[in-house]
Amino acid sequence: MGAVNKREEASNHMLVIISDLHLKDGTSGSSITPDAFCVFSARLRSMAFQASWRADGRYKPIESIDLLLLGDVFDLIRSERWLVDPSGEEETIRPWDDQQDPAYVQKISEITAAILEYNQEGLETLREISTGEDVYIPPPTPNGEPDRRSSERVNIKVHIHYMVGNHDWFFHLPGADYDQIRGQVIDDLGLANTPEPFPHNPEESPQISEMLQRYGVVGRHGDQFDPINFNREGGRGISTIGDAMTIDLLTRFPYEVRHRLGRDIPLSFSEGLKELSNVRPALVTPMWVNNLINHHAEDPDKAEIIKRIWDEAAERFIHLPFVRQHDKFLTFDSVDALEAAFLFAKGLSFGTIERLAGWVNQKLRSGNRISIAEHALEEPSFKNRTAQFIVYGHTHFHEILPLDSHTHEDKPFNQIFFNSGTWHSYHDMTLQAPSKFKFVGMHVMTYLAFFNGDERRGRRFEAWSGSLSQ
Repeated sequence: MGAVNKREEASNHMLVIISDLHLKDGTSGSSITPDAFCVFSARLRSMAFQASWRADGRYKPIESIDLLLLGDVFDLIRSERWLVDPSGEEETIRPWDDQQDPAYVQKISEITAAILEYNQEGLETLREISTGEDVYIPPPTPNGEPDRRSSERVNIKVHIHYMVGNHDWFFHLPGADYDQIRGQVIDDLGLANTPEPFPHNPEESPQISEMLQRYGVVGRHGDQFDPINFNREGGRGISTIGDAMTIDLLTRFPYEVRHRLGRDIPLSFSEGLKELSNVRPALVTPMWVNNLINHHAEDPDKAEIIKRIWDEAAERFIHLPFVRQHDKFLTFDSVDALEAAFLFAKGLSFGTIERLAGWVNQKLRSGNRISIAEHALEEPSFKNRTAQFIVYGHTHFHEILPLDSHTHEDKPFNQIFFNSGTWHSYHDMTLQAPSKFKFVGMHVMTYLAFFNGDERRGRRFEAWSGSLSQ
């Protein structure tokens, strides 16, 4: 465990990890409110203060904080700009098209700029955090106590690092045009990244890899364990079925309902449609739609129109050439699962549909509240015990699970898995009668902190996850 000495030496810093903010461009659902960034800024101040208390009881301010954004911070997939171009015409560009096409690059630039503008207030707070302007603590007295009466403050510099996931993977693409797009993101967020492709895995960035090693942490977004949202053969530089599902079904359906029915649908139904991308597990989205229809679309004629719109969108999605090319002959794969789940109104009763969707969900077991912690056991740094903490995101479900426990130099060395959760809302299936596909929604916010040496009175980590009812 040679990394231990490195961690002991770097005892004036703190690592914080957040993921899955899913900041949108305002065309398809809302982003987290700017207040969340203000709350986070206050929490950083509190954690920095607590981290400055050393194991021997002295107060010695830490020098800086490393803040790792662990993927899906921007949501470039969930945008109606993939459906309609700036002139209002049907858009033809899709994420699986030629990445060097100027129109493709322009689409990524357009959506990125819109996300930056729509979330300007919250991102301004993040940029202020990066300068240390918003993160400050009392100076120490000669006796090693915080001088709370002093008008001076110790400003803590925050180095913000961006890794990509499956909704912001475009920032991983190489090329001067993408460097320019990344440069704008770096400026607006105050990132420590360079304009080169943002890493998907820490091994792709010597800076991030070395930073994580200092804390004994492995950090990955986690999408590589999801066959719908990651292509194992092509890697993170190409589009996936998940992109097509989000754009040509989960975004197109509410778009078409709104444009065809307009004010003829209840506001409660319209608002519910905006939550499609937050339903967990994703494969039971049809049941969410069915629940909305049953509860909010009292008019049977309108309900029938809504079901027809869903059928059309599902048919269109399943028969996209990009989706069909992923269908493997004589194997039950992601395409088969999606087809079974989404084409649900073709003469079947809803009782039959619910049983089918439940079977599909168990067969594929992807995107559910099923832990991806087991993959941490295969991490080389876990096996050789150079990493004490394994952190994944992606599933939006915060968890902490013990992996293993050892003794090193007569001290416990516990290896632990964390899921970094989300800063968003999600609607999860109830434990009671899951075959009925009932959902409960809530807003959640999670952040993790890791310490070195004698920081935080010698403790190694701190994890916070809060929930707010809708």
